[in-house]
Parts: sequence; structure tokens; C-alpha cells
Amino acid sequence: MSYRGRFAPSPTGPLHDGSLVAALASWLDARAHGGQWLVRIEDVDGPRCPPGTDDVILGQLAALGLVPDEAPVWQSRRGDLYQAALDRLIAAGLAYGCACTRAEIAAAMGPRAKHGELIYPGTCRPENGGTQGRPVRAWRFRVQGRIDWQDRRLGAHSQDLATEVGDFVLKRADGLWAYQLAVVVDDAEQAITDVVRGEDLADNTPRQIALQRALGLPTPRYLHTPLVLAADGHKLSKQNGAAAIDIGAPQERLREAMARLGLSAPPVSPALGPWLAEAAARWPGGHFGSGS
Repeated sequence: MSYRGRFAPSPTGPLHDGSLVAALASWLDARAHGGQWLVRIEDVDGPRCPPGTDDVILGQLAALGLVPDEAPVWQSRRGDLYQAALDRLIAAGLAYGCACTRAEIAAAMGPRAKHGELIYPGTCRPENGGTQGRPVRAWRFRVQGRIDWQDRRLGAHSQDLATEVGDFVLKRADGLWAYQLAVVVDDAEQAITDVVRGEDLADNTPRQIALQRALGLPTPRYLHTPLVLAADGHKLSKQNGAAAIDIGAPQERLREAMARLGLSAPPVSPALGPWLAEAAARWPGGHFGSGS
């Protein structure tokens, strides 16, 4: 299958230095492989997405010469696809309704920081009595066993979903679709062959592979890029005050992003297009830090 990659920003704020690195890496990988590059606006969590931010991001990408090969898609418009996938999982006995609150889960298991959520103890699994007549608050995926996977940069990984994650949410109590289900459905529907994204998302990969297998969907190749860190050593993000990138000097911003990937950038060119083509020729295919 021909290479198809994507950049999938969440429009909670404009692109910053960290998200630019992810965007550029995914674009470079697609171009270096002679493939297509898509943009997907991951606005499934609508309350966190200020109106118009999606247009700001698309404008920033265009100013940087990072133009998708197909029209962008918005997760907020794809709910029917997610519902169809959930219905399939329910019919197969791989998803079930859950009536538990976070307080109840915490009382049963105690707080757990991994993934920013509690490890669900399976209270509402059908074999444990189900919801026992209580209203369904969310829908969960029934995890099983260990997932082994290979990252193009980070190498071999393994995760026991039952002990490290637990049955995770597919549709939230507020009616919003969970990221894990939406991204799996979207990657398959868009025929994505390669996912290039920040290293902070690597921990999501086993859950997504489990969903792909449950739905009979192909598993893309994964490449997780180095993170851009803030002054406090944490990941640079909108939540810790990352500033929007200045697109007044696009080659300078792109050169900085390449440096953060451990790559040497081409000399400044009068035209952005040829410069980007040369940058793609320098892409190492997933091995960073050599300065080559």
C-alpha cells in the first residue's frame, strides 16, 4: 500500500514549537517516502476547542508550506463512524456499558496517575453483574492480554493492558467520543499507513492496536518523535503556556524544528518550496540525533 501519513492537531490553541515539530516530522516522513500527507482536526473534545482555532492552525500550516494533499477532515463531523464502530464492539461482546463514577473507581482501586486516569477494576463487566440497573454513564472496551509493538525510533515495546490500563472508555459520560476510538476509526477510514507523532503519545499505541485488532482494522507503522520541553523540563504544551509560533519567518521556524529533531537544515532559500524539498531529502527515516 502506498504511504499515507497525517498530522492530527487538537485545536485547543494555535500551533506552538512542540506541535510544529510533530507537524514537520510527519510531513517530512511522507515526502521522503513519496507518499501523501493529510491533516485531521481532532476536535472530538469540543468544549476544549475555542471556535476558529482550527482555521488558525490550518493558516499556520499553509504559511509554513505544509499543505495537505487532501481536504482536511474534522472529528466532530464523524460521529456516525464512531458509533458504528462502537456498535460492532458491543455486538462482539468487546464493549459494555459502565455506570461507575470516578469516585467509585477511586474508592475501589485508589488513585493511579498512569494515563491521567484510574485503572478500571471491571466492576460493570457483564460477568460481574453489569450495571445492576443503574444508568449507563460511559462505554468501555474490554481489554485482554499483552500488546507487543515496534516503534520506528523507540524500538520494541510491550504493555499488559489488563494490569497497566484496564478497560478504557470509548464513549464518555458526557456523550463525547474518546480519543482512542476516534483515532483508530479515522486512521483506518483514511487508509493511514504511518503515524508520526510526539513521544508523549507512545503510551496510547497499545490501546489503539488492541482496538484495531478487535475491529479487524490494519495497524499502521508508528514513529514517535522527540518531545520539545519547556523550561521546567515538562513537555511544551498549551497547558503550560507555550506561545503560538511566529510565522513571519517560516524558514527560520522550520529550521528550528529540524534542529529539535536532531537534523541539520538546508541553507536559507529564496523560495520555501525548494527548501522544503531539500529538507525532505535530509530526512533519516526515524533515526534522530545524528545531525545528519
